[in-house]
Amino acid sequence: MAVLNTIKTILEFLSTLITRHTPLDLSRNSLEGIFNFMPISEAVLTSGQPTEAQFQFVKDAGVVQVINLAPHDAENALPDEAGTLKALGMQYTHIPVDFRNPTEDDFARFCAAMSETGSKRVLVHCAANMRVSAFLFRYRRDVLGEDPNLLKEDLHRIWKPSGVWNRFIAAR
Repeated sequence: MAVLNTIKTILEFLSTLITRHTPLDLSRNSLEGIFNFMPISEAVLTSGQPTEAQFQFVKDAGVVQVINLAPHDAENALPDEAGTLKALGMQYTHIPVDFRNPTEDDFARFCAAMSETGSKRVLVHCAANMRVSAFLFRYRRDVLGEDPNLLKEDLHRIWKPSGVWNRFIAAR
């Protein structure tokens, strides 16, 4: 099933590129319609890259902080996400994680950003929710002390990591 979810994530990612680079808009106008949207808890929501219009749904859902783990040059990145969120009155933290090389420094910055959110409702996103699902797996296991076996279920709803991402997840 995890392999099928990985294939689904890749295909849906391609639809975000069509929306970003052509006149066709394949996005859905709702919070749940955000690419690979997955709530983790009442306070933590995750997804792939929202469109500018979808950020209004994020705000309407009570999210006040957005953490973006994708580089600004990701294929489906918004031209000015920081400006879009500022105009909506939302806080923005950008931690650009190289998909080919997630680092312990990236993870430390992510942990600090999550700590700073306190009890505020947060959306953590990247291009496809792959970086985010791996970072949240580690955060929930290492910082919050949650059961790794249950966390794998959430991780595998998005994808089945391999290579550098398996090493990243295994690190402690």
